Amino acid sequence: MPLIKEKTKMKEQDPKKRIKNFHEVALGYSLEDALKEASRCLQCKDSPCVRGCPVNIEIPAFIKLIKEGKFDDAIKKIKEKNNLPAICGRVCPQENQCEKFCVMGKKFEPVGIGRLERFAADWEIKKGIKNPKKTKSTGKKVAVVGSGPAGLTCAGDLVKLGHEVTIFESLHKPGGVLVYGIPEYRLPKKIVEIEIDYIKKLGAEIKTDFVIGKILSVEELLEEYDAVFIGTGAGLPRFLGIPGENLNGVYSANEFLTRVNLMKAYLFPEYDTPVKKGKRVAVIGAGNVAMDSARTALRLGAEKVYIVYRRSEKEMPARNEEIEHAKEEGIEFMLLTTPTEIIGDENNWVKQMKCIKMKLGEPDESGRRRPIPIEGSEFPVDVDIVVIAIGQSPNPLVPEATKGLKIAKHGNIITDENGRTSLERVWAGGDIATGAATVIAAMGAGKKAAADIHKFLSE
Repeated sequence: MPLIKEKTKMKEQDPKKRIKNFHEVALGYSLEDALKEASRCLQCKDSPCVRGCPVNIEIPAFIKLIKEGKFDDAIKKIKEKNNLPAICGRVCPQENQCEKFCVMGKKFEPVGIGRLERFAADWEIKKGIKNPKKTKSTGKKVAVVGSGPAGLTCAGDLVKLGHEVTIFESLHKPGGVLVYGIPEYRLPKKIVEIEIDYIKKLGAEIKTDFVIGKILSVEELLEEYDAVFIGTGAGLPRFLGIPGENLNGVYSANEFLTRVNLMKAYLFPEYDTPVKKGKRVAVIGAGNVAMDSARTALRLGAEKVYIVYRRSEKEMPARNEEIEHAKEEGIEFMLLTTPTEIIGDENNWVKQMKCIKMKLGEPDESGRRRPIPIEGSEFPVDVDIVVIAIGQSPNPLVPEATKGLKIAKHGNIITDENGRTSLERVWAGGDIATGAATVIAAMGAGKKAAADIHKFLSE
């Protein structure tokens, strides 16, 4: 069979149709697509792709099983290392992780590892996920604070090892950023529910509407549990610090996406959480969260949506796929541009945004070229909604409410390479320790911490 140089395309909703609904954009591989893509894997002996996976999935092994038509075995192989494959197959930035190291990618397009992971996970979901066998209890109890990707991964691994795990979630639904931050059209809530149900069937208990730092402290958890893992994420939005950010119609991306995703504001008044549906929307930033916000605003009925970014397209941190989807859907990119002021009307609602053009200078500490304002290049943009998506800081509630927990200047919990904190029997991982990062990076941190917690509890 001749070498297939290009990645097998995945079917997608037509852009003209999908901007009017919240249904999933990427439709997944058919059986034929999956077999074709799996045949592209070179089955490298040293498996460089595995080094790029934060949870160390045995990638060539599961792809070989797909190629052989052994789909049940393929998903079993994935789940040896990853409890959330249907989620990872949809939202992981594979181009910067496993696929970045794919040998095929040196000359041609890399193997579609994430797409094949999604295929195997979706195959199992369609067939019906069998209830996993519960491991005999060790009698040790672990509290996991936060039910995002770090917490779910840590909990899943610990219950597999026989420990009794209780997950404490402050919101009314578990999932963390998976349910409040990522839109339905990119990660359906039903998929998240199925993956979380699997964690529960493994043996983890989940308590929702339970705010650690308010209802109970970490110190009080340690009285009942043998270990505590903190995975509360990066839920504190950052702002620009310009005039007008307190006007009506200015949202942090966190609030905007939470209202729409978790609280279903797009179905108002059927669901009682409203959100203003702007006609002209500006989203500040160019990461995945900014793309999610812009594409969500479009689906809410905006006539014009701008991505306003102070650098060029080359420096955009968003996934290539998200940028391409945004372009296909008609999002307008205002590059080398930054806002200087948001102006309101007589009722304090946003009516305009003042901007200035930028040029790129020498690289800054991030390695990207520093944006410099061009004097005299100011111009106005008429908008009625502004969404600020320039990053988030670690959620401060648990760190600030926990005595003796060492915190870095940006608010993240200081840990060692295994997630151990300055407090005995307390671990942390994910965005609360690193600052805002990817879902799979948080999962990797949860996995490392689980292994170290198990080692500690077994001593």
